[in-house]
Amino acid sequence: MTVIVRAFCPEDASAATEVLRAALPFMVTTPEAMLWDASHAAPASRYQLFVAERGGEIVARGEAGIAHESSTPGQAFANVYVRPEHRGHGVGALVLRTAEEYVADAGADTVYSWVLDEVANRSFAERRGYRASRSAHFLRLDLAEGSLPSLPALPADVELVPVSSFADDPRPMFALDAECTADEPGDLDASLDDFGEWLDSTWRHPLLDRELSTVALVDGTPAAFTAARTDGRTRYASGMTGTARAFRGRGLAKLAKTDSLHRARAAGYTEAFTGNDSGNGPMLAINKWFGYDICATEVRYVRDLG
Repeated sequence: MTVIVRAFCPEDASAATEVLRAALPFMVTTPEAMLWDASHAAPASRYQLFVAERGGEIVARGEAGIAHESSTPGQAFANVYVRPEHRGHGVGALVLRTAEEYVADAGADTVYSWVLDEVANRSFAERRGYRASRSAHFLRLDLAEGSLPSLPALPADVELVPVSSFADDPRPMFALDAECTADEPGDLDASLDDFGEWLDSTWRHPLLDRELSTVALVDGTPAAFTAARTDGRTRYASGMTGTARAFRGRGLAKLAKTDSLHRARAAGYTEAFTGNDSGNGPMLAINKWFGYDICATEVRYVRDLG
């Protein structure tokens, strides 16, 4: 069958979402989120979605763009997802080549890609000149049948509130997110310095559930938070959990996450997902305490273009 790779169109959203769910079932997404990402990406990111058709059916989804929040110029990403039953027919190779050419034309000299830690996937990347740089785990928590740690008594100066409390002025949440993002482990640094861009990419994103996201206030100051991303049905994911530097070591992020998970279960969510860098021992230990189990591992690959 002929494989055609083309740019994503709005009418592709449902089919492309099903591709992602089939290829990466630990990722929480919706057609609305995919449409939002395609239409609200920062211009500097040059973000582009691709789809591949085989026999008239959308069987793969690719994304590519420039890591514009990094202090190192020329860094890009290209991630490819193919429905399992359509692998081995050259679909992934064609999508990846299209994505690489796209970011090269946008000025990139280095491209990063996430690959599931499976022999076939790793071999696919390495045959195309990619080298492994780090790994990260997907973790799953059974909210329906599993048990959650009880929320302990709060210190006198600590209050837990939903992130929606900052709906009128989210700038304090932007400042907290920016500080935590700057300290996030990874192979590329990231700096959040554009409030308007953050409003579109994070605050207004259709996956962000501001009612289930929790922020810990210390004497009224936002000190730690966990961002909840949901599909509006049964699946919940931790988008980001972090603590401001001045308040670390007090267990505030754990309090925020405990509160959010309890409220998610009460709201009817049955599965919770999160992700951790495999070298982030402290966060892995916290998630194990919550009851999360590793369900898959991704490897971050990098290739020099040229």
